[in-house]
Amino acid sequence: MGVAGPGKGSRAGWAGPELKILLDTHFLLWIVLDVPRIDEFDWLERYQPWGVSPVSFLELQFLSEVGRLEVRSPEFMQAIGADTRFAIDEVPLVSLIERALPLSWTRDPFDRLLAAHSEARRTPLCTLDRVMRERHGLIVRELRASA
Repeated sequence: MGVAGPGKGSRAGWAGPELKILLDTHFLLWIVLDVPRIDEFDWLERYQPWGVSPVSFLELQFLSEVGRLEVRSPEFMQAIGADTRFAIDEVPLVSLIERALPLSWTRDPFDRLLAAHSEARRTPLCTLDRVMRERHGLIVRELRASA
């Protein structure tokens, strides 16, 4: 699976401390694959560069391993890192786990880690997941209104 589209650049996309939003894995895929559904979210453009958690790359690898999608993980991650529309953000693993431990409202380990990442950075999460929108306190404004 390759990454195509405008905004490609040679600048590495590893984030600094300020992110406007953190994308969940679905939004990351929809943007990269230019899925027509992404057109419903025209407000997304103003949040660039979009924050991406390394957790999403692990989730994509798992989905690939169970046959739900096809992705070449190292290449995909490198392509996202080089795409100026995205900023890959690293949170220390201990901080991520400390914040994930009390999030017992989800049994999905990737949702739990993405919510923890959002909390660690105090950055709104961009997700359509119903449970996360109801339970996580940091959801991007445009999606909170439609929860």
